This record gives sequence, structure tokens and C-alpha cells, in this order.
Amino acid sequence: MDQATDNRCPATAGEAGGSLFSWQALGFTGFLLLVFVGVPVTFGRLPYFITVLTNAAVLSFISLGVWITFSIGRMNLAQGAFALVGGYVTAILATRYGISFWVCLPLSGLVSAVLGALIGWPMLRLKGVYFAMTTLSLTEAIRLLALNGGDVTKGATGIVNVPPPGTIWIFGRMVVPPFSSADPMPYYFLAAGMLALGLVAVWRLSNSRLGWVFRSLRQNEDLATSIGINVAKYRVMAFSLCCFMAGTGGAFFVAFQQNIYPSTYTVADSVNFLLYCFLGGLDYLFGPIVGAFLLVISFELLHAIQDYQALIYGALMIFCMLCLPNGILSLRLRRFDGRRNPKA
Repeated sequence: MDQATDNRCPATAGEAGGSLFSWQALGFTGFLLLVFVGVPVTFGRLPYFITVLTNAAVLSFISLGVWITFSIGRMNLAQGAFALVGGYVTAILATRYGISFWVCLPLSGLVSAVLGALIGWPMLRLKGVYFAMTTLSLTEAIRLLALNGGDVTKGATGIVNVPPPGTIWIFGRMVVPPFSSADPMPYYFLAAGMLALGLVAVWRLSNSRLGWVFRSLRQNEDLATSIGINVAKYRVMAFSLCCFMAGTGGAFFVAFQQNIYPSTYTVADSVNFLLYCFLGGLDYLFGPIVGAFLLVISFELLHAIQDYQALIYGALMIFCMLCLPNGILSLRLRRFDGRRNPKA
């Protein structure tokens, strides 16, 4: 293993140094303080900005799933499709059958994960551009299926008036407050909580034996097979986890917006999830989060250039691949770690 790889974050390089672990723990603690204390105190009286941060948090959560598929060496352009599936599962169950959002949320993730396993078993045999193009086609196919879903998906008119998450009472005490479109703060805390749990889960995964297996698939699938690893099983497992996060994030977004349409998640959104990972850094667990928050907040603040969003996103992706192949977070390591290879 070369020096550039060996000095990377343990999330991808597997380095188990105590100092790096301490820095990760410190960074995660700072992240929790920022999202659960800093943001509410600073922006609590600015509902519009809280809404923007809520969107950024749920997009970060979904992008973490894309980061998992990168760990097995696959470029996934179907994340938007499974977010759409999860969103429609929640919308249909909540509006037609009156099922609580708190039941729909994990159920949407499970449906997306099962669908991802069924589709992924044959599809994950493909690699490189072939897999990327297949997943891109899948995103468009799911959108067209929702558009022509008849009474089930309501076609182009979509499903509206999706009820918000209900209050949760435990032993006569309210542990989850009522949700209302007039107050985005409860939604923000829910999105931030999902992001924090997702971050911990993916971090634990990446530092476990399963994470090592995933990385071995990215490096050399033939070698992994030769030492007894069931490559097909672990590929499907990684893809299913990715789809679960997409479906769960899509379910939250539907409850937040209280509607869903076939255009809620498109090919462009799947590309954006990739861009968040590229911009933040594929080698770093916080990469998707940094990329998502940076781009979402930037475009909300710069309304004048929103018409050119697709063009700018494309230019940013090209720039990242040419000039920052390891993302923005790699600049931090180049600055503070003098041992790093300057070509890394």
C-alpha cells in the first residue's frame, strides 16, 4: 500500500491509529454540538434558513448511501430512484391506509432495500461505466413508472396532503413534539438526528470486518474471491444498505414537503448525490456531508445563478475530478500533515 493510501482516514484506508481515532471522535463531537446546539441557537428565529439546513441534512443522509457503494468500487446513479420509491411508499401508506409516519419511515427503507437487493443481484456484476449507465437508466425507469402508475401513484399530479409526523407519547409524556409546516424546527431536529445516526452507523460499518470486506471488493474482486469471500453476497449487501438510506431519506422528504411527484427525484438528483461525494472527498466519511451542505447552502444564498445550477454542477464535477480528485477535505490533510505525499 502506498503512502497516500496509508495516510487516509480509517473510514477508507482502515488505519487504526489512536490519534486518528481521537481526531475522528473530536470531529464527530463537534459535529453534534454544531447541528444540535449551534444551529438552533443561531438560526432558530430564521425558519427559511432552518428549512435549507433541513434539506441539506437529508440530502447528506442519502449521499452517505452513495458513499457506501463507492466503497465496493461502484458508481451508483440510482440513488434518486430508491429515494423516490421510499417516498411513494410513505405517501401511499399514510394517505390511503392512515399508517403513522413512524412506521412508514423504516418500512420505506426496507422496501427500497429489498428492491435494491433484487435488482442489484444481476446488475452488480457490471463494473465501471456499464454499471453507472445501468443505474442511470434505472432512475429514469422508476420515474416513468411513477408517472404512469395510474391511481396508485396519481401520475403527474402526484400525491398531496401527506400527513406530517405525529406526536409520540411514552408513559404519558410527550417525547416527540407535533410537526407543523409553520415550524420547520422539529423537522430539522429529525433530519439532524437521522444524519447523526447514519453517520455513526456508516462509521461503525467502515471500521468493522464488513467494511474491510467492502474495501477488498473495490481493490480486487478476483483476489477477494480467491480467499473465500462471497463477492456477490457482499456486493448486494452494500447496495441494499445504500438503498435503505435512500428510501428512508425519501420518506422523510415526503413528510417534510407533504407531497410527492414523479419529478421529486430525477436523474439530476442522482448525479447531485455523486457530486456531493466528489466535492467533499470520496476517501472521507464526512465528504458527502461537507459537499451537500456546501452546495445546498451556496445555491440557496445565490438565487441569481439558480437557473444555471446544472451547468455549474457539471463544471464543479469536472473541476473536482481534475484538480481535487480527493475532494475538499484532502486540502486539510495536505496542510496539516507534512508526511503526506503531495501527489495524493
